[in-house]
Amino acid sequence: MEYKQNLHTHCCYCDGKDKPEDIVKKAIEIGFDTIGFSSHAPIVAKNNYSLKKSKICEYKEEIAKLKEKYKDAINILCGLELDYYTDEFESGFDYTIGSVHLIEFEGSYYDVDCSIEATKEVISKLFGGNAILYAKAYYELMAKMSKKLKPDIIGHFDLITKFNEKQPLIDTSCSEYRRLALDALHTVLESTDIFEVNTGAIARGYRTAPYPDPFILKEMKEAGAKMIITSDCHNMKFLDCGFENAINLLKQIGFKEVYQIKSGKFEGKLL
Repeated sequence: MEYKQNLHTHCCYCDGKDKPEDIVKKAIEIGFDTIGFSSHAPIVAKNNYSLKKSKICEYKEEIAKLKEKYKDAINILCGLELDYYTDEFESGFDYTIGSVHLIEFEGSYYDVDCSIEATKEVISKLFGGNAILYAKAYYELMAKMSKKLKPDIIGHFDLITKFNEKQPLIDTSCSEYRRLALDALHTVLESTDIFEVNTGAIARGYRTAPYPDPFILKEMKEAGAKMIITSDCHNMKFLDCGFENAINLLKQIGFKEVYQIKSGKFEGKLL
């Protein structure tokens, strides 16, 4: 099958490289039927990647104009990627993605997906070198985020493993790590049942496989989670990067369908 949409797309309003209209044109060029923008919502921590509060209305207005301009060629949606530390934001978006990008400690905020070096420093400085305690803090926030924000989609569920393929910072095979991840998963499922298979780290050269880890996907399947595929795109050249990998992974796990958004609702499509 072909997967012809992407709902996790970052543009120049946050930390994406490209203008929204250029992304729309690229999506049409590669045969997409839907493109969803999901700029990072403003957060309480100082950063250089989130949508500015002062730009929220402009962001929504520009996407609305593109919806009208290209309505005969592609379905365009205006979404927002929230974080546990998201500041107050306006309503009126077509959908939301809920993610965790930061861990707070004594009033300071630390990124979980910045770099291998930064991750090493966080594990050492905040958790005494114990990566399981780091994972515990992350998954507790993931569970809290889902209850607090009730997003439509859960983003990159095990983001803290972003660098593990190149340098294993966390032992994802150990029983304690797996218990933390799966306990959080079942808590999240109480609020949201749509999860992404995220290929973003493939485009950036950190991984050769999508998130989440197969053991998490197996539990998602058993629990009845609904899976979508996203590229977490920050550069339109990679708008559909790794989609075939994601489809093959879902098939290997035993999923029979993948979900796509149609007329504002998520609908299953046979793999």
